[in-house]
Amino acid sequence: MTVWNLSFLGVGNAAAPQLGSASVVLEKDGTPLLMVDCGQEALTACLASYGRPPPAVFVTHVHMDHVAGFERLFVANHFGNLALPRTRLFVPALLVPLLQGRVADYPNVVAEGFANFWDAFELVPVSSGFWHQRLWFDVFPVRHHVPGTAYGVCLSGAFLYTGDTRPIPETVAQFADGLMPLVHDCDLHGNPSHTGLPDLLREYSEELRRQMVVYHYASVADGAELARAGLRVARPGDRLSLPSPREATAAHAAAVRQRLQGDRRDGEWSLTNLE
Repeated sequence: MTVWNLSFLGVGNAAAPQLGSASVVLEKDGTPLLMVDCGQEALTACLASYGRPPPAVFVTHVHMDHVAGFERLFVANHFGNLALPRTRLFVPALLVPLLQGRVADYPNVVAEGFANFWDAFELVPVSSGFWHQRLWFDVFPVRHHVPGTAYGVCLSGAFLYTGDTRPIPETVAQFADGLMPLVHDCDLHGNPSHTGLPDLLREYSEELRRQMVVYHYASVADGAELARAGLRVARPGDRLSLPSPREATAAHAAAVRQRLQGDRRDGEWSLTNLE
């Protein structure tokens, strides 16, 4: 029987390096399949856990606590074990120019020349989702920073990961099945880019909160306070057992694309055709 896990490399916000930069790895029978985000501390934890660069990374957004590990990842891929395949980077299409500006837009990635930053990777721009290892991953916009700059990811039946976001109850409800964990940004206090505890309690039903595992908080003390409020709190090094993913088909991927036709209203995303 296949064993699926979600390993938390880090759970902290940008001001909490002691908690590790927020990131998870999807594992199949202990083997890493997909890393979500690549901050500095997260990459360190990944290399320590698996002894090799991640085979694939999904990028939720390009704030530095989520992408600062890419220069080291370039070095590991470009100068490391060339027998390993290049890391696949699944990047929402609107983020590609932003990521270029953050990590790749400078001359001579190596002093000797003759190399481009993206030579060390297989870059895959994505929109509503992507295929990886015969699994379909849904991608959806979230409420962080400004519209069109941050995204979450869901492996149907297995897990949902919001990335950095304000509450998005309609989107979460669209994917939730009553069983799979919903990994959600949350700290004690919210702001225009992140969910606070009062936001979570106000915007989500008790049923959805029971499925949630929260992360991206500011300190060990904040995590303890979230736990006292009745939430399941992720900690660095936690390994979350997952239900088996639903079998994905091309028809499923097409149906999701139809359901997730987003309209931007008043500077925010709202989803239509939700059933």
